[in-house]
Amino acid sequence: MLYGFVLHYLNICVIATLPAERHAGCSCITASVDDIHFEHTIGVGKVVTIIAKVTRAFTSSMEVGILVTCEDLYTDRLWKVCHAFATFVARRTEAGKVQLKQVIPYTQMEQMEYSLAAERRRMRLIHAEIITDLLSSSTSQLGECQEYQDALPAERTRVESVELVLPPHANHQVSTFGGQIMAWMENVATIAASRLCNAHPTLRTIDMFHFRGPSHIGDRLVLKAIVNNAFKDSMEVGVCAEAYQGGEPQRHINSAFMTFEVLDSDRKPRMLPRIRPAPGDGKRRYQEAIARRKIRLDRKYITSSKQTQVPLSVPWDPSNQIYLSYNNVSALKLMDTRNNWVLTSEKNKVRLYTLEQNHMLCFKVEMHVSISAEQTFHLLSDLRRRKDWDPHYEECEVINHVDEDDTLYRVATPTVTKEGKGQDFILLASLRKPCDASDPYLIALRSVTLPTHPPTEDYTRGEILCAGFTIWEESSFVTKITYYNQATPGVLPYISTDIAGLSSSFYSVFSACSHFLEANKDRLLALPSSAL
Repeated sequence: MLYGFVLHYLNICVIATLPAERHAGCSCITASVDDIHFEHTIGVGKVVTIIAKVTRAFTSSMEVGILVTCEDLYTDRLWKVCHAFATFVARRTEAGKVQLKQVIPYTQMEQMEYSLAAERRRMRLIHAEIITDLLSSSTSQLGECQEYQDALPAERTRVESVELVLPPHANHQVSTFGGQIMAWMENVATIAASRLCNAHPTLRTIDMFHFRGPSHIGDRLVLKAIVNNAFKDSMEVGVCAEAYQGGEPQRHINSAFMTFEVLDSDRKPRMLPRIRPAPGDGKRRYQEAIARRKIRLDRKYITSSKQTQVPLSVPWDPSNQIYLSYNNVSALKLMDTRNNWVLTSEKNKVRLYTLEQNHMLCFKVEMHVSISAEQTFHLLSDLRRRKDWDPHYEECEVINHVDEDDTLYRVATPTVTKEGKGQDFILLASLRKPCDASDPYLIALRSVTLPTHPPTEDYTRGEILCAGFTIWEESSFVTKITYYNQATPGVLPYISTDIAGLSSSFYSVFSACSHFLEANKDRLLALPSSAL
């Protein structure tokens, strides 16, 4: 069995470059490869298929989606090996900087990936800030650097190797294949991991490969690896690659963090020995490994929670803020890309649609207003103003204005029955402005839990899985507003009669929204303040 992907990094690099250069019309450079998660292994004698496609182009960079599958021709079984996203930058030509043309998505899947690419790009740009913020927040998030009597010294796992870049290792630009560098880096990381566990480790994940600079034919690549930290059944190995030629100083060209496991005879992760941080900056790497593991676990929990699972809310804290925000916006974008909505009712150009998928009922309300998209976004993004037009918002207070994109609110709604209690919701509101003309403004809402705001006896705690607005600019003064909601048990009582066609209260609510926007179209609003 082949664990990791040593033999196929080069193929991935070459194949992913082809659609990038076809789209750009010029040579392209690999800037980074996002987190790679190996879901299954590759067997000897199996057929490996690598599919690469440009998902979205920005001003001077583009994202290429990569899917690797494996097929057993004898049993007709096909399985997914890994999925990753690579970022390519168009190489400057004699005419100057290359302006990339936009990708036009045609299918629903292409539209979904196109929409999510902007969120993935945002996460790449602030990845380092997330680690820094988590490390500087407090030791309560990560814990102290503990000393164990039976811990093995990290220095024992240190590995250093030198590779000479030869013509077969380089592309048509005489630069070393990014996939070749990745393969060499995995080799030294595997040796470092083996020194800790005295067994053959299995590569499970790779944090982002970031190519800081090129290397060329004739360069010597110095590859260094060391185990940064060992957890119960996994370990993180830090790897860096430096290049030099002749007597010139070494230059840092790449770095990555790889997570390994050791499988027992039942193919279950085996318990690993503890590790003692290396002298010098060993404690820093030890703590950073804990931070990256926390982020991976938070992200895995947030993005893998099934919609039918209860509770729908997930805990919010500064360490998982970016991934909750990503999941919040992504869920709304996914609903926006669905094309099988059914028109349930319409009144005065306010349309109500429904969609039942995976045992979940979704609905959307669509209307047009004579106001700019930007002003519509500013008016609707402050949830405190929603009670001016929505009777379902009885109270709304800002709990925490996290940053310019994310705000936490507590919203109280009136009771549906005379005997029942009202509901309250703790909501994360995530705002996004368009990256270009093909994007809408977004206001995404989902429930979260906060230890400072537990449920109370006066209200029933409600939950929202996914809701929010997409705001499309159709002309300078005509805007299409679409409101989405996945109808959880807490939301259904408020809209059940509309869905059944027994009421048109949705029309009165969104008609009031239209009047609210028209009345305030020339008004400048301030964003929520944490001081409120």
